Amino acid sequence: MAQTIRKAFYGSVAFSVLLGGVAAADEITYVSGIVGNAVENFKEIVKPWEEATGHTVTLVPMPSSTTDQFGQYRLWLAAGNEDIDVYQTDVIWAPQLADQFIDLTEAAADLAPQHFESIIESQTVDGRLVALPIYTDAPALYYRTDLLEKHGAEVPKTWEELTETAQMIQDAERAEGNSDLWGFVWQGNAYEGLTCNALEWVKSFGGGQIVEPDGTISIYNDQAIAAVELAASWPGTISPEGVLAYQEEEARGVWQTGNAVFMRNWPYAYTLGNSDDSAVKGKFGATTLPTGGGNDESAATLGGWNVAVSKYSQNQEAATSLVLYLAGKEAQKTRTLIASNLPTIIELYDDADIAEQQPIIPQWKDVFLQAVPRPSAPTKVKYNEVSSKFWSAVHNTLSGDGTAAENLELLELELEDLKGGGW
Repeated sequence: MAQTIRKAFYGSVAFSVLLGGVAAADEITYVSGIVGNAVENFKEIVKPWEEATGHTVTLVPMPSSTTDQFGQYRLWLAAGNEDIDVYQTDVIWAPQLADQFIDLTEAAADLAPQHFESIIESQTVDGRLVALPIYTDAPALYYRTDLLEKHGAEVPKTWEELTETAQMIQDAERAEGNSDLWGFVWQGNAYEGLTCNALEWVKSFGGGQIVEPDGTISIYNDQAIAAVELAASWPGTISPEGVLAYQEEEARGVWQTGNAVFMRNWPYAYTLGNSDDSAVKGKFGATTLPTGGGNDESAATLGGWNVAVSKYSQNQEAATSLVLYLAGKEAQKTRTLIASNLPTIIELYDDADIAEQQPIIPQWKDVFLQAVPRPSAPTKVKYNEVSSKFWSAVHNTLSGDGTAAENLELLELELEDLKGGGW
């Protein structure tokens, strides 16, 4: 039966879909972690593609924990699961999952150059472009403008200043009867999010990146020890004891109900914090994360999410069309406007609509420029083990199970053993 080809253009990207005959319409299954309003936002973002192609997208929600997501992804892919067509992937997963995804190099030949080159490179393994970016991430320090003004405080520039300012405002507010207020909320659970937080402390103190780009293990040093020791002073003082179980949404929940002075979180929390049901709407700002230990270098963990087509998918043509659309200008602009996610298409940072409706986005470019990658490139398929050992050592310290010096020394020895088997 003859088939017709219909093209729809989004930005400078064209996607072709075969209509009629046996390829008239496909149902694409898309798997992704869910935080905030992700389900509602996703429906709005994919609607134009569905209308233009006649295809439909079914979202399979995953837990917000990236550690849990990765574990499930590996199980599905190892089993050759044909039920999932498109995977939304963390920026650090490309070296570990590359063999399970199709090569998008040719399909994205016109699109890839529009993105930050470093992000495209991060998703290219052995010359194969295995995923395309849909947004990037770099966390920031959220702060209550009303409380800082009330108590005559400045936005802290260092982690030491943050500790002092958070304690001062917390004490003053509690003395006035605001017993639920905490000084600082963040992600202290033993998972990938703690690796991100702790990497920021260590790097900003001048303590390196756990494993350096050349493969050198660098975590056991005085600066890293000082950074983790300072963080270990927060639970039970400026942070609730329960912060040791917090992930992103738990921290945001405390913040958005008005019960924190400072919060470390990703860009998605900005729009939600200004929603009509938020207790902090119009009362906060965001800036680069603090520096530490006399060092003048801020550090924000490079995050971000990408889309990849499973090599086991029975709908690869339609799935590739969806991936190109989601990574294109139109979808990225929509995502930025409704969810304050940072685009990876460079020209969108100068987009007038984004500047008007999401004025924080152009400002976030400064945060992004301070982004530090997790050591997934040098450790390759061993990254998850490296990260797990790192967050466990830090979590033990935060929980009072050993000192920072003891735990980081042991960590370095464990990493040396792991490296001995080959990254």
